[in-house]
Amino acid sequence: MSAKNDSYQDLDGQVLSLANLDDRERELVEQLQARARGKVDWNEYSNYWMAAVNDFYQARGLNRQQIQQTAAFRIGQDLDSRVGVASGLVRMSDYRDELEELIRTRFKTRRAFCEATGLSEDMLSHVLNKRKHLAIDTLADALARVGYTIHITEAPSGLGVS
Repeated sequence: MSAKNDSYQDLDGQVLSLANLDDRERELVEQLQARARGKVDWNEYSNYWMAAVNDFYQARGLNRQQIQQTAAFRIGQDLDSRVGVASGLVRMSDYRDELEELIRTRFKTRRAFCEATGLSEDMLSHVLNKRKHLAIDTLADALARVGYTIHITEAPSGLGVS
């Protein structure tokens, strides 16, 4: 959470407002953060935060779908990712993950994406398999051809769990 405790920035740079959390929800978020600090086993943390958040909101009458929309759930999920990254068991996502998502959701095939953007299938394969990078101007031009752009966001405040 920020110093004012009214927002939380996740690993993707998205800011979650905590302004509408009541005191008990803020305590829950603080407990999640405290548990994630330091040397913690990723599996243990995953089990802990999911149970803590589910128990808390089920007691308030929320169903699973409603619980997954809460700030506390999203923070627990983000902290879980941070613990995984800190432990070396997962990696931070990068532009290639977003590119792959774009291809998967907006194009029938990688070939269709390449035809629309002017990128070669060979180069795209190397990029998505993390063997090569696209130059930023090449990526920007290719994305512009299909109505997308590159967006720069503020990096989350460290990989640690603050």
